[in-house]
Order: sequence, then structure tokens, then C-alpha cells
Amino acid sequence: MIEQATAAFPEEVVTHAPVHLLDLPGGAGRFALITLDNGFDHTKPTTFGPRGLINIDVALDEVAKLAQNNEIVAAGVTGKPFIFAVGADLKGIAGAGSKEIAKATGKQGHDTFRRLGELPIPTFAFINGAAMGGGVEIALHCTYRTVSASLPALSLPEVFLGLIPGWGGTYLLPRLIGPDNAVTVIIDNPLSQNRQLKGKKVFELGIADAIFEGADFLEESLGWAASVVKGETVVERKEYPEAEWTAALARGKQIADSRVHGATPAPYLALDLISGARTNSRSEGFDAEDEALADRIMSEEVRSGVYSFNLVQKRAKRPVGAPDRSLAKPVTKVGVVGAGLMASQLATLFVQRLAVPVVLTDIDQERVDKGVRYVHEQLDLLALKGRLNSDKLNRLKALVSGSLTKDAFADADFVIEAVFEELSVKQQVFAELEAVVRPDCVIATNTSSLSVTEMASKMEHPERVVGFHFFNPVAVLPLLEVVRAEKTDDASLATAFAVAKTLKKNAVLVKDAPAFVVNRILTRFMGVVNDVLDEGTPIEVADRALDPLGLPMSPFELLELVGPAVGLHVSETLHAAFPDRFSVSENIRKLVAAGKRGIYQWVDGARVVDPELEALFTVGDSPSTAEQVLDRATSALAEEIDYMLKDGVVAAAEDIDLCMILGAGWPFHLGGVTPYLDRSGVSEKVTGHRFLDKGVASLP
Repeated sequence: MIEQATAAFPEEVVTHAPVHLLDLPGGAGRFALITLDNGFDHTKPTTFGPRGLINIDVALDEVAKLAQNNEIVAAGVTGKPFIFAVGADLKGIAGAGSKEIAKATGKQGHDTFRRLGELPIPTFAFINGAAMGGGVEIALHCTYRTVSASLPALSLPEVFLGLIPGWGGTYLLPRLIGPDNAVTVIIDNPLSQNRQLKGKKVFELGIADAIFEGADFLEESLGWAASVVKGETVVERKEYPEAEWTAALARGKQIADSRVHGATPAPYLALDLISGARTNSRSEGFDAEDEALADRIMSEEVRSGVYSFNLVQKRAKRPVGAPDRSLAKPVTKVGVVGAGLMASQLATLFVQRLAVPVVLTDIDQERVDKGVRYVHEQLDLLALKGRLNSDKLNRLKALVSGSLTKDAFADADFVIEAVFEELSVKQQVFAELEAVVRPDCVIATNTSSLSVTEMASKMEHPERVVGFHFFNPVAVLPLLEVVRAEKTDDASLATAFAVAKTLKKNAVLVKDAPAFVVNRILTRFMGVVNDVLDEGTPIEVADRALDPLGLPMSPFELLELVGPAVGLHVSETLHAAFPDRFSVSENIRKLVAAGKRGIYQWVDGARVVDPELEALFTVGDSPSTAEQVLDRATSALAEEIDYMLKDGVVAAAEDIDLCMILGAGWPFHLGGVTPYLDRSGVSEKVTGHRFLDKGVASLP
């Protein structure tokens, strides 16, 4: 079966595992070090496919023979510079043609990795760089682990993709660091937009037994290994009482319910496997992982997750339609028009990432001072988290200033406005900017729905204007919709993309169309939810009807996050553009007029419907069921996406999926919006065709 798996994966980037013999310091004895390396530089992470696992198995044959002959006292595994290992190659997983091959993939990983924990000598994992999935699991099979303090990322992301940690993770990790910490790593972090652990946290959780600075990490790790071999260092392992397992599993289910609402089985399967780790033998635990992993690999959901992963890892890094990077102008100073919350968030990001002077302006000194103070406070928080040293903190703070006049932008290369979402206001701002900035200064707008072309229509040089739409919170959501207006030139657009990359945002080129991509799609399905509410559907039914999609928050929770006034404004903008498809809810208008922050309020720590809404709202007597609401909402999504693609709002359906994943938290396991609509049959029912001609299953 391994031969079949190998044949099914002809494009595997093979990982090699050379063995080097070293003398441990202090006369501790000889040490066999296996280095995982795929032969590429750090731009090509080390992964595990069938041939790579065979190479590791061969290396372990050599290590086992050396141990049997008493030629070594210990062995270890580490990675190439910057990378430890990032797990199974997803192309190979997506290409598994049968459950038998899928199961063989899991068993091969188990059979190979478990040898590290069953040698007659202690084994060590020196986690020198990024470690994910199977890369973490090979380390867990070792007796001991060290981690680099400069480690940028460690995770078990499998449930994020619709999989489960299938090479020992669900069995070994809870027994090592306790069930509650394991729930955090296996369930909570992946379902929190695949949150990563840095070196210090890896050590604090107990995944690693020691932590050393990156500059001399391997030398220090070998010294520590010598102290363990000589008995000078003893690592204690804990036993965890049943009550801790029960509490941890309950917390894990609560997390899964709140994040995916039962829409994907992956986190629940992982919890079952964690539960089994308490009493199962190692072989029983690994067998259970093999079975669960094989079922997951053969699911359409996993192919969707791999499709999402490829969008984020590949398409997002090479934006379709972006001009040649050589056209980009250098940016040595940034102006931010406005000093409110959004503008202050933007200023924080610009100074943190670009490390150039950033100037905020507003209509009075109090607002300007508040904006500058906000940026300084955010930088202080970064320093407290250890992400800025004191020297850099002081330098960045010194780069932030405020001004009551836009004359301060005279030597700026890039100015972005984040003022009130009103076309006439933004046009006035643009006129004032054009009077003071240099002719080659790029002027950007953070508008969420207004026409960038209209904003620039009264300017002498509209070719320098570009849409630069961030998502809130700015520091968290990675999407940036870069909008090309009718007269935007290539140099300004290239500069915008270059700035986006420096800001570490994923930029997608979009046409100057009402509400662009994410807000247009969200407003369309929010319109359906608002409509059924107005028709008489109970709030709870309307709000929970989309739970089967596993979205990160319900429609009315989203409304509270963006603010009812903003939601109303966007719906009014889209209604003006497409009155036949976008409605404006009179009840939401009443909500805004009443100054309400949302549909819900908190009472004694619980979220409940605001009791005043019954008197405030006017509703009909035609309620819908949850199933009817879901059908109407998904049908509306398919219709709107079809219009957007025909109108060329983006280059392809993949860009809509990418925008929704990065800007709206659309679940990875759904594979984006269009694969879900294709898979569920909604696309063909509404439009007469699928959005992805080949289907996700053929997109490894």
C-alpha cells in the first residue's frame, strides 16, 4: 500500500534525513543527529510525503543499529535553517485515491515516528524553526524537546483544514502537557484563525523542556542533552487526574460549538481522540488516529480545506492583476487623514511595519492628541508582549506626530484618508490634499463601499488615487482590497501593492464596484436575514439559521461588530446601486435611530435579545423556518457572486473565495464561498452552472 501511496504522489518534494555523529560536550558520549532537509532554501518548507518518510525510516534503521552496538548514547532530530518541519504535504493528502491509501498514509507516519520513542536510548527534538502538523508530531515522539526562543510559529492546524492530528498528536500531546493545554493547541488555536505559538509559549506550555536563544541554539541544545544523558538534568512528567480530562473535554466542546456550530466533524473527532488518550495504550491511540484520519482524508471537506490553504499560501502571495513591482515608488513618509479609531489603527500599522514618519490630522487638537496617544499606547502594548525592544519602541514613537493642517503632508509619499463615510466629505478631503501634496504622492481611501472613481472625479490628477480597504480590526484581519479606479495608473497601483506587502497584508485587486467584494457579499446575505426578521421570523431563528455554514459569528453578532450605522450605510449604498437585489431594513434603520449598538445586550454575563426591540420593531406575520432562511441566503449569495464575476469585480471565483477567507473568516473547511455553493448544488440551481469548472476535488 505504501507503494501505491508513493505512486499517487509523483510530485513529492522529498525530504532527506542524513545522520551525523557528534561528540556531546563534557564527555557524555556520541550522539546521532538526524537533520530533516528537502534540499531547498527556507522558501520551500520541509514536508513529509511517502518517500520522505521512507528516508526517515532508513535513517532510524542506522540509528537503531548504532544504539544496539553501543556506539551512541542518544539521538536527535532537527531541521534546516529557519524550518524544523511543517508536516504532511497537503498535495499528497488531497491526491489519496482510496480510504486504504489514506489509511496507509497515517500508518506509515505512525510506524516511522514512533520508533523515536521506542529506541533503547533517549531521543531529542531540537525545534530550531517553524513546526506545524506532522513536524510537531515527530517532535512529540521524542523523549525530550528543546525550542528556539526565536521560533516564529508552531501549531497543530489540522482541524482548521477539516483534518485531525493523525501522527500521534491527539494521543501524545495531552499526556505530555495535560488535556486542557492540549485542547488549546489542537482545538482552540486552529479555530481561532489558525493561531500560532511562538518559542516562549511553546516552552511555557511544556511542549518543550528547555528553551535557548536562536544564535547558538544547536550548541546549547546539545549541551542540555549531554546534561540529561549524564543525569545532571532530570525532567519530571506529570499525571493528570480524571477531573482535569473531563473539564478540558467540556471546554473543547464548548469552543467547537461556538466556532463551528457542528458544521464540521473535525474538532469533535479530535476531542474524541483526546478523550481516548487518557486510557488507551499507545498502539490503540495510534490505530484510532489512523481510522479517523483516513475518513477525514477521503472527505470532500478536506479537499475544500486544501483548496483554501492553497489560496492563502499561493494565490494570496501573487496577486492576480497587480502591476510590475518595479513601478512602485518608495514610501518614506505616510499621512493619515483622521485620528479616530480606524485612522489610529492604520497609523499604528504603518509606523510598526514601514518604520517611517507617520502624521495624523483631524479637525481639533484634542482629536489629534487622542489619535497619537492611541498609537503610542498600542506600541507600548507590543513592547509589553515582547514584540518590540525599548530602543525600537522609542524610535517608533518618535516617528508618530499630529497636525491640525494638511501642510504636514507636503513631503509625504503616501496619504490615506479614514474620515466619515460620505462622498462629499471625502471629495473635500481629496481637494485639500491635492493642494498640498507632491504630484507623485499616492492618495488612498479606506472607503468600505463608496466609489473611488467618484471621489477622485474632481481632482486634477485622479490617476494617483487608489482604494485601500482594510478590515476591522486592522491588526488582525489580513485582507486588503486594493481598488483600481477608472483612472488609477500602474505606478500608483504598484505602490499600493508594495505598501500592502510591507504591511504584511494579503492584497487582492478589485474593480471599483459598490462595496467591492467582502462587504457586498456580507450585505447581500445580511439583507436576507434582515428581510426575514421584518417579515416576522423570530430573532433567534433568523440569527442562527446560518449556523450550518460554521461562520465565525452569526449575522447579528457581525452587525454588532461593524456597528448598525455602518451596516445601514453600506446597505443603503448597495440599494442605490442595485435596488432589485439589496433592500434596506426599516427595523435596522430604527435600531440606528434609537442609538442601539445591536440586537443583543449582556445581562448577568449572558447575551440576550434587547427587550426594548419588541416595542421598537415592526414585523409582519410571515415567519420563515431556519431551513428556508438558509436556502434564501445561500441562493442570494450564488446570484450575487455570479453578477460580480460577470461584471469583472475580481479576476476569478478564487479571488472571491480568498477575500471571504481572509476578510470575513469564511471557514477553511468550506473551501471558500464558491466551492461550498458548488458542492451543495446551489450554484447550478441559481445560475445554471458551477463557479469552479473542475471542482475542488481536482484542485490539490
